[in-house]
Amino acid sequence: MRVLLQRVTSGVVRVNGREVGRIGHGLVLLVGAGQGDGEAQAVKLADKAAGLRVFNDDDGRFNRSLFDVGGGALVVSQFTLYADSRKGRRPSFTDAAAPDIARPLIDRFVDELRRLGVNPVATGEFGASMQVEIHNDGPVTVWLDSDGLM
Repeated sequence: MRVLLQRVTSGVVRVNGREVGRIGHGLVLLVGAGQGDGEAQAVKLADKAAGLRVFNDDDGRFNRSLFDVGGGALVVSQFTLYADSRKGRRPSFTDAAAPDIARPLIDRFVDELRRLGVNPVATGEFGASMQVEIHNDGPVTVWLDSDGLM
């Protein structure tokens, strides 16, 4: 699995003009599942994202996590994190997990964030065309990949 994590002052996701998820200060987590991913990857990445120290302490150093700052998480499924654009001009997504595999993994990722105590946890809508409004803070953007964590 892959996560593109962005520290935000706020984040909103809409589907057909209808707001489906919103957070204030926290993290927007764009999450994709790949071929061969399973529940272990979802759990490990949720734990990593929630505990990652990307929020400033009083000295301006990255020493605080979502738990320390009481931040929320907005999780948006994004198969395009598995784009392969090495050949040609149109990316291939063959490394992305099929929707029937990816959906439960994204759901498990969300469930694990909630189990860990992240509050609130908002989501987009799996498989929908979404408009995501992200107000980056910093900006701070971090790439997480389960390949390096398992």
